[in-house]
This record gives sequence, structure tokens and C-alpha cells, in this order.
Amino acid sequence: MQLITFSHHTRSRLGALLALDGQEYILDLSLARPDLPADLVEFLQIGETALTSARQAVASPDRACLTPRADVTLLAPVLRPGKIVCLGHNYFDHMGIGKTEPPEYPTFFCKTANTVIGAGQAIVIPSVTSQVDYEAELAVVIGKRARHVAQAHALDFVAGYTIFNDVSARDYQKRTSQWMIGKAFDTFGPMGPALVTADVIPDPHCLELSLTLNGLEMQRTNTGNMIFSIPFVIAYLSAVMTLEPGDVISTGTPAKTELARNLPPFMKPGDTVKIVVEKIGELVNPVVAEV
Repeated sequence: MQLITFSHHTRSRLGALLALDGQEYILDLSLARPDLPADLVEFLQIGETALTSARQAVASPDRACLTPRADVTLLAPVLRPGKIVCLGHNYFDHMGIGKTEPPEYPTFFCKTANTVIGAGQAIVIPSVTSQVDYEAELAVVIGKRARHVAQAHALDFVAGYTIFNDVSARDYQKRTSQWMIGKAFDTFGPMGPALVTADVIPDPHCLELSLTLNGLEMQRTNTGNMIFSIPFVIAYLSAVMTLEPGDVISTGTPAKTELARNLPPFMKPGDTVKIVVEKIGELVNPVVAEV
């Protein structure tokens, strides 16, 4: 099931993305199942009852509750995550400059909720920097409260997966040893287009992931090349903090392609960046200048 958050007639609603008769539609779950909340975090907090109700609605969609995808605005699946925890240097081909051995422990940093935008929404290049970079990532969305979780059971706490672009202003990021300030500009957290529920992706470590900038391939990997697995990351984090429904864990970015290393390194106004993750879809965002 592909759960989305969308805007229609100025209201934010919860929906499911469906393909019918060769076209994409949005099933308005708030109409099809009035007992369900319009917010994805509230939906996840209800738990299995909400998922079952949504699956029933998707299995037999009411045509009166369907809207063509082109007629709505997709928003980030999780509009205001309580936490956005990101990994750095979590692919064997991107361990950090000069590193030849994988790290003993994962490197974490946090993005802030003001960064979050959805598919089709614009990444804004701030006036204070021209060194804005892309980072294609698979993101995990937590489905239920997790504390002191064992690796063997960690995936039981996952609601599903989405695509995340950890946009970064490299000059701000490198001013100190702490990366967060370069990651926290408005619009620097594109996410979407959908949350694909965990039952669709039983193994998140076998997905093809790629990023193109203006049609040129800048990143490509398989999520099986992660250094620290998703169960390990959830167990490690849950020993430190309580993970809540709707929290987002972005699992790191791979190295750039040879082509990317021979091109200007940063995004500019007028660009289009697209991330494709197998079984999830495409996250496409235009790039504009701050006004």
C-alpha cells in the first residue's frame, strides 16, 4: 500500500496512491473511511486497526472517493516528523574522505522539520550559499513506539519506507565539525512521494537507488551496500531514545558516479533532481533561487 499526504481544495488529507485502468488515482481515505484521521502520524499512532481499515478501502475503492493524481498536490508523507535522524557515511563506497575501513559506530545527525517538502515542491537555493548538494537516500518511517528494541525484531517497528533527499549546503556544513547547520535550511528535506508500507518491502536491503540531475546519473547503488543495516540502526537508536510513530530515519547516501565527479558539484536554479528507489517510485523536485 502506498500512503500519501495530499492537498485538495486547500485541505491536507490522507490518501492512497492507486493505479486503475492505466491511470494513477488518489483514494481519499478521509472520505472512504471517515473513522481514519487526515494526518499520517495520527494514523500510525492508531496502529493495526487503521492499517486494516485502509487496506480494505484500497482493496475495494469507492469511485466517488477517487481523484486523478494530476488534480491534487502531493505533500511529504509525514508533514512534521517528530524526529528526522540521518546517517552519514553509511555506504561502503562513501565512508568519508581518506577512509579505507568502515567505521565501528554509525555517524548520526538530525535534520529539522522546517526542511520537509514533498514531491514536485521546489528546493530553494538560499541567498547565502551557492554550494547546495544533493544526497539520495532511502528513509525508514517508524510505525510504533520503540525503546530498547532487539535487532531481530527491529523491522516489526517499521511502518514503511520512502525516499529522502538530504540536501546540504556544503560551505555551512564544513564550517564546524557539527554538520547540522548545513542541513537545516528551509526545503532541504524533500520526501516522498509515498510511504510504501513494510509488507510491500519485506527486505529493504535489496533496492536499486539512483539520482539524476537534469537527466544525468549522479548516484547509483543498491541498498545492500549499506554498512549499518536498518535493524542495527533501529536497535542502536532505540537504546538511546524512544522512537515514535512518524519519526524518520534516513539511511545515508552513496558515492557519486564518475560522471558526477567530473561535473560542477552543486545544484543551481533551473535544475531538476530526481531520485528513484525500487518499489517506492520517483521523488522529483525543481530547484529555484530564493527571492
